This record gives sequence, C-alpha cells and structure tokens, in this order.
Amino acid sequence: MPLSAEILELMHEETEALMTRAAALRDSVHGRIQSYSPKVFLPLTHLCRDVCHYCTFSKPPKRGEAAYMTIEQVLEVARAGAAAGCTEALFTLGDKPELRFSAARDALSDLGHETTLSYVAEAAKAVLKETGLLPHINAGVMGADDIAMLRSVSVSQGLMLESTSQRLLEKGQAHHGSPDKMPAARLETIRLAGEQKVPFTSGILIGIGETREERVEALLALRDLHAEYGHIQEIIIQNFRAKPGTKMVNAPEPDLNELQWTIAMSRILFGAEMNIQAPPNLTPGKYGVLIDAGINDWGGISPITADHVNPEAPWPHLEALRQETADAGKVLTARLPVYPAYYQDNARWQDPALVPHLMKSADAEGWGRDDRWAPGLTVAPALPPVARPKAQFGEGVSPEIRALTAKALDGAGLNEAEIVTLFRARGIDFEHVTEAADRLRAKVNGDVVSYAVNRNINYTNICGYKCRFCAFSKGKTHEALRGVPYNLDMHEVQRRVSEAWERGATEVCMQGGIHPDYTGDTYVEILRAVKQAEPDMHIHAFSPLEVQQGAATLGLPVGEYLTRLKEAGLGTLPGTAAEILDDEVRDVLCHDKLNTQEWLDVIEAAHSVGFRTTSTIMFGHIETPTHWARHLLRIRALQERTGGFTEFVPLPFVHMEAPMYLKGMARKGPTFREAILMHSVARLALHPVLTNIQVSWVKLGPEGVKVALNAGANDMGGTLMNESISRAAGTQHGQELPPERMDALIRSVGREPRQRTTLYGPVSEERQAAGRNAEDLSPIILTPPKPIRRTATA
Repeated sequence: MPLSAEILELMHEETEALMTRAAALRDSVHGRIQSYSPKVFLPLTHLCRDVCHYCTFSKPPKRGEAAYMTIEQVLEVARAGAAAGCTEALFTLGDKPELRFSAARDALSDLGHETTLSYVAEAAKAVLKETGLLPHINAGVMGADDIAMLRSVSVSQGLMLESTSQRLLEKGQAHHGSPDKMPAARLETIRLAGEQKVPFTSGILIGIGETREERVEALLALRDLHAEYGHIQEIIIQNFRAKPGTKMVNAPEPDLNELQWTIAMSRILFGAEMNIQAPPNLTPGKYGVLIDAGINDWGGISPITADHVNPEAPWPHLEALRQETADAGKVLTARLPVYPAYYQDNARWQDPALVPHLMKSADAEGWGRDDRWAPGLTVAPALPPVARPKAQFGEGVSPEIRALTAKALDGAGLNEAEIVTLFRARGIDFEHVTEAADRLRAKVNGDVVSYAVNRNINYTNICGYKCRFCAFSKGKTHEALRGVPYNLDMHEVQRRVSEAWERGATEVCMQGGIHPDYTGDTYVEILRAVKQAEPDMHIHAFSPLEVQQGAATLGLPVGEYLTRLKEAGLGTLPGTAAEILDDEVRDVLCHDKLNTQEWLDVIEAAHSVGFRTTSTIMFGHIETPTHWARHLLRIRALQERTGGFTEFVPLPFVHMEAPMYLKGMARKGPTFREAILMHSVARLALHPVLTNIQVSWVKLGPEGVKVALNAGANDMGGTLMNESISRAAGTQHGQELPPERMDALIRSVGREPRQRTTLYGPVSEERQAAGRNAEDLSPIILTPPKPIRRTATA
C-alpha cells in the first residue's frame, strides 16, 4: 500500500533527529526502565520445512541424531535455568518439519504425537509444572486451533513478521523456497493471535534485501493489527548477521545508522507505550546507541544457554550490560515473558490456569521478582545490584526523584502520582529514596530505636469472616478447620497477663478472630479480667472490626461503645484490619469485612474519644503501588485531622500458608526492595504528621530489620512473647525477640536501643530489670471452644 505523505516526510528526516524524537517518546512512558527477560533457550527441534538463505538454526535430519529434544532433556535445561534465576522458557522450533521430513514424522510418532505443535504443547506443560518457568513459544505459522492449544500452556507467543515484501520470495532472494515466509500467512497468524487474546511478540528483520519503504510497510501492517486487537506487546528490530554456511554469507550487513533509523522509526510509528527491542548480542559494544535510538528492552538473555538462532553472537555478561545500561541513564530491570501492562490485565490475556504461575514470579508492578526472599522466610534478604553511571551523568539520580524527596523533606504533602513514582524507584533512584528517608529519620527521631516489652494474646482463633489472606482463623466446626480451634477462658488470659508482667512486659496486645458468639460484653469482660490480674498493665487491644462488631451486638453507636471500653481499662487500639485502604483491593481480600470508609470511621471515632491507635498496611498480595499510595494518603489525611496515630506499621504479606496464595490468587509477598521502599516512602509521605515508622522483625527477620533501620524506620514494635498470626501464615522468625537480643540487633547498626511504653514514654528501671534474662515462658493452654458466658456491662 502507498505510504502517506506524512510518513514519507518522516522517512526523510535525519537519523539523529528521529532518534531524539523517539527517545523522548520512550522516556515519557518507560522512564528509566530498560527491561530484559532472564530466560533459557529450548530449541525443541532444528528441523524446518523452510530454507531461509540466512538461517543456521534450521538443519536437515542426520542419521543417528535425534530430531527432537526429549522431555527429560527439556526439563534438564529448564531446571538449570530456574536454579540460575530465570523466569522464561523460550521454545524455538522450525516450521512444520513433519510436512517435509519423514524423520520428523517418525520421531513424532515415537513421542506419541502427530504434529510438532502438539509436542511443544506437551513440553511447555511439563516445564511449567516441573520448574515454574513461564513458557513463551515461537512456533511459526499456525491456525486458530494451534494458537488456542498453545495458549493453555504458554503465557505468551511470538512470530517475527520479518518483512511484508513479496520480492523476498523470488528466486535468489532471502525467502525463496520458504512457504511459511509468505507475508499474508504470517500476518494471518498474528491476527489470529489477536483474536485469541495472546500477548504477542513480532518484529522485522532488516538487511535481508528489503528497502526502507518495505520496512515501514511491515511496521505499519503490525501497527494496524495491534490497533485492532491490542495484543502485540513488543516489536523486535533485528539486524541481519551474515553467517558462514548460508547462501547469504557474503551479503552486506546493515550498518549502525540503518539499525538506529529503523528503531527510531518503529518507536515513532508505534508510539510511547510500545515495547521496542533490539537484541544486544547482535550489536556488541553499542548498547548505548541502541538506547539512544528509542528501545526500552533488550529481549531475552540467558545465563546458561546460547542464542541458538545466532550462535556466533554470545549474550553480553549481565553485569556488563547493567553497567552500560546505567551509563546510558537507564536501570536494567528483569521482566517476565509478559510485560506489566498485560500482567495487570491477566483476566483478559491469560488462561486462568496460568495466572497463579505468573503471580508467583511477579512483583507489585508486574515486573519479575528480583530476589528469592519472601517475608517470613529465613532466606537472606538481598537488594538488587546497583550500577552507577559514569561521571557525565552526575550522581545519576533522576531529577524527578530528587525533586520529590526534597518536597517530602520540606514537609509538603505528596500526591498519589508522586508517591507512586517513589514506590517505582529502582537502582540509584532507590538508593536515593532510602537515603533521604534515613536522613529524615535521623532529623526527627535521632539515633534512638525504640521497642516495647509486650505479649501477644490471641484469645480465639474462631472467626466468622472469610478473609482470603488469613491462615490464623478457624471455622466454628471441625469440618471447617485447618487446625485446632480454641477460645481462651479468662483464667488462661489472666495467667498469661501475669506471666508477662513478671517477665517485664508493660503491654498486652490482644486481638482475635471475630467469634460468632462474641458480643460487646465479651470484650469488656476480657478487659476487666486483664485489669483484675495486673492493674498496671497497659491494654492495647481490639481491631476496628472487633470494635464495630462489639458495638453492633449491643446496639450502640461506635463512639459510645468505645467509651465503655475505655472505662473498662482499654488503653490504646491497634490499627489492624486495615490491609489495603482501597475497596478495589478489599473487595477481593475481605469482601465481608469493614470497607475502607468504615475502617477510617472507627479509627476516627477512637481518636475522638481520646484513644491513640497505630496504623498498618498489609502489602504484597494482589495490590499495586497505586493502592499503596492511596492507603498512605488516607492515613495522612486522618492524622492531619486527629493526630491520633502513634506509628505506621508496614506488614509484608506472609504467603506460605495463606489461603489465597495456596489457591493461586496472590503473589509471594513483596520483594525485599518493595518491603524496604514501603518503610522509606511511608517516612517521606507521612512527614511531618506521623513520626514513628515501625519495622516488623517477625516479617523481615534480623537482617531485613537492619536494612529497614537504615531506610527510615525508627521502631521495632514489641518483643511479643507469643506471636501467633504470622507464625500461622508460615513465618520462620520465631515468637519472641527478648530485650537482650533486641538491644544487640539495634546496636549492630550503630543505633541506640530504648525501651518504651505503648505511647512512647519512658519505662521504669524496675520494669526494664524484670525483662532482662527472664524465665522461659510456661507452655500455653489453648482452651477448647465452649459456650460463652455472658456478662452484663451496665
């Protein structure tokens, strides 16, 4: 089709001018991210019915050589890739070799298949099941049924268009004798993939005899398909490399200007959002100039397998690529075979059976997880490596990040988009955010790290709610149980309170499941029992959900019921049950629980009658940085009205035993980078209205705590004595961190430990002494459920 006058005019611009436009477009959406996919290359078969004149991947059958990799061979490579940190299994194969070679037909028959495509489906399914690697399949020209079959076992597919030039099929040209290189057939496959909602990779091969006009025509054909179906997630601009043993061994390769011109044109034609890729191993040592031309992705890079399509071109060493990417002002970022925009809409783009596999490999934005750590595990946490750019880029921190941290340090509130930008910080920008938060912590809190000696008492694990993340609560009958149900009698509660007092505690933290038989009187009875046992013990108790439920059972307004709790001895309230303060997330996590406004209303009512409360966030499951930002803004707005929050407590989601994770509905908690950022961004976003940021040693472990204490956190919560809820979810970090160990951990990062009360006041020498070298805890007694005795509170 004839090119428009506008495009013809564009084609005549100088390459440098096109690159400037392309880079600006790219930066407007992709910012500093330069992605790549850590992968293994699985050449299931080298047989192909086509005879492209530049290809060394395709090989005819040889006597004594297997026509196909066995499933065992595939899994051996895939397992090595998984052990090396890969997330993608790239299946490459020739087009329909069984239509040309009897050796292929015979081999397939021995494997129990009629077609290569059905065999690759079996292999992909095995890789997914046995290794967790996410299959991406390049299977050539296919029909609708083939694409549908592979969609059920692969998260993405691909087919290079290469060119729409019919000339290249003529005798003496690159595609002569290759029926599967018919442009119409390849475009139809790509169209069918769009109909089937398959995240798809395509692109063009330049330097094989086509003209610039023909390149643009091919790009426009892909653009038209993408405009109709929205399924093309990346465009590859691949430069021809002459290879020995091929008919085009002496053909000239495209020079760097041609490659840059084509990259820049593709970016301008497809716009800012498209992912444009150029393989780095085909232009070694020129990484920066490819970035300058407008790419935002390096494609798949393997630590263990060669590029079987271009075996003469080794992959760049990852650390060298990271450094050269940094020198170009970008941050190398691992991705999945599916890009974030498609991951965030899994319901549309994925077979439901594949979504759990994707979620296990993804971070909150939909990029690949950058570590093997998860909250609650004893795996040593590690932050992603940071490559520092060369001197000409100054300190390398983006002006936007620098401006936002300066704004936060001045006490000016940040808006949603600005907070999201901080949460997305990576590389040297991440370091700047955490350092800014630590400077602010030092200014506000000094070098003191505080903690309380306390005991957790969870009086029942029976709950009538169905929160999908909770591994602690049990049903009321044995048929509904994942463990032993209990409902502590008051004697056991009092015994634990007195034992905690003897061991130096100044606080008991009390929460439980929402027992269907509890009323507001039950909570009053618990308070009175505690005060009867130890009158001076501070009671930090009852989530907003428990408060609302208690008030409702007595027919009282929440404020009036809170006053009654205060009179019975309640000291402060934990701001738990917050999860994520956004109903888009809460409707999935806990649809029958308090909604966002109800949680805020209960907390505001508590503040209005004189209570102080904590505030929390539980993150790392299904939410995104946008939800984190909304949560922080709602906490800040309420604190500005009431001043009633004592601290903000990030609680990373512990996935191991969480029902929603076991059902494939959640991620594996935040990455370590995300967990640290939550403490840092909270410090910045809540300044100056909320001055204490707490780190959970139960979730992060000692080594994670050390990092958080140098990234904005100033408090370590409590010693706990009996931690039950996180332990039920699978955490491996123990039930108690006594004062001696707490002090040692704090001093190990050069900070000053200080024991505090619940309200951040001083603790008497007598209480501190009682907590040192305390006796071991007596075995706890989990009282079996029994009818609840009602006690009037009037």
